[in-house]
Amino acid sequence: MNILLVEDDAAVAEFIGSELTHAGCSHTCCANGDEAFGIAREQVFDVWVIDRMLPGRDGLTLIRDLRAEGDTTPALVLSALGEVDDRVQGLRSGADDYLVKPFAMDELLARLQVLCRRAANNAEVATRLQVGDLGMDLLQQQVTRDGQQIPLQPREYKLLEYLMRHAGQVVTRAMLLEHVWGYNFDPQTNVIDVHVSRLRQKIDKGFDAPLLLTVRGAGYRLGPGED
Repeated sequence: MNILLVEDDAAVAEFIGSELTHAGCSHTCCANGDEAFGIAREQVFDVWVIDRMLPGRDGLTLIRDLRAEGDTTPALVLSALGEVDDRVQGLRSGADDYLVKPFAMDELLARLQVLCRRAANNAEVATRLQVGDLGMDLLQQQVTRDGQQIPLQPREYKLLEYLMRHAGQVVTRAMLLEHVWGYNFDPQTNVIDVHVSRLRQKIDKGFDAPLLLTVRGAGYRLGPGED
C-alpha cells in the first residue's frame, strides 16, 4: 500500500510512519491540510490517513475539497473526537472510515487493508465513470459530455479511461506510457502530446469549462480547473 499520512502531532506521525514501514507500506507524511491537498492532487495513493484537527484546512474540509475534485481515493479519519455525532460528521464529509484515538496499530492496518480491498473490488465491478458532466459507460464503451455523445478512437478511449479513474490527481507521462501504451521506458516521441491534444479537442472544445488540464512540469489532470 502507498499511503498519504496527514498528522500534525510529530510523535504520532513518527510512530504511525514507523509501523507502516515495518508492515511493508510506503507512505508520504505531512502535517498541514493545505500542503496535503497539493500532495494528494499531484500523487496517486491507495489510501489517505488524515487527522481531523490540522493546521491550514482541517481534515474534514481537506477530504471534502478532494472529493469535489473528483478524487475517490479511500480516506480514513483519525480523531480524538469519538462521539456518534463526530463520527457521522466525518463520514458525511466523504471519509470512508473513522478511527478514534487512541487506537491499536493492528486495527489501523486492518482497516486500511479493508479499504484498499474494497476500492479494488469497486474498480473491478464499476460500469460507469463520471467526472463532472463527462461520463463513460464502460459496458457500451461510450463517452458523453453534457448528454452529447463523443466518438473516440480506441487509444483515446483508453487514455480517457485512465485519466477518469485517476480524476483529480496529476498523472505523469511515465504513468500514461506504462498503463495506456504498455511502455516501461520513454520512447522519446510526442505520442502522448498528440493523443492528449486530440482528446482535449473532443471532450473540451465547445463546452463551458475545460476538464483536461496540463500541469506544467508534472503531467495532466482531469477535473475542474483552478478557481
